[in-house]
Amino acid sequence: MIKPVVLITGASQGIGAAIARTFAQEIRGVRLALVARNAKNLAAIARACVKAGATAETFACDVADESAVAALATAVTKRFGAVDVLINNAGAFAMASFVETTVADFDRMIATNLRSAFLVTRAFLPAMLERRRGDVFFMSSIAGLGAYPNATAYCAAKFGLTGLAKVLRAETKATGVRVCCVHPGATWSPSWSASGVKPERIMPAEDVARAFLDVYRLTRRSVVEEIVLRPQLGDL
Repeated sequence: MIKPVVLITGASQGIGAAIARTFAQEIRGVRLALVARNAKNLAAIARACVKAGATAETFACDVADESAVAALATAVTKRFGAVDVLINNAGAFAMASFVETTVADFDRMIATNLRSAFLVTRAFLPAMLERRRGDVFFMSSIAGLGAYPNATAYCAAKFGLTGLAKVLRAETKATGVRVCCVHPGATWSPSWSASGVKPERIMPAEDVARAFLDVYRLTRRSVVEEIVLRPQLGDL
């Protein structure tokens, strides 16, 4: 049986790396296309996935850049063929109030969290529609469901991403392509290491990664349109 091709953006650390490792461990022989800007970290994740039994290739790319995404699509298709599972995980977080948010900061958050998902999905969706099969995941956030003070640009980007996922789901219901938008609360990543917040207040990235795998494993007769994950002890 031919193993699925799973493309993960932002795969060099945090939740993206955890998703890669989880798919590698649970679907032996899975073919992973790992995408991020940090080629060194990406290579380390790829080695771990190969050790777990996957085929893994790395693709260094700024997924907010249109020409870079076009080149990515060409390279991934040449190496693996069509993508079966697309996980739009690339993103970034920055704190700033509305009046303190610069135009450059706002544009950067929109590009990293929203534009990137649009560009990557636009590049790989046509092949899924042609085959009438595929899974598209969007990594939103609870900040894409409710407003948070001092997160103007981030909330705007994640609300936009949530809307993008809803539109794509509405347009692809009869095509065999499933669309899922994931909304995690506080999840462990390197950015939390100096925060002083106790680890038990933050979800492990592996738990969020497991949710992606479990949603993918449903029969093709079912789809999880949205999933919300929160720390058991409450949001930060």
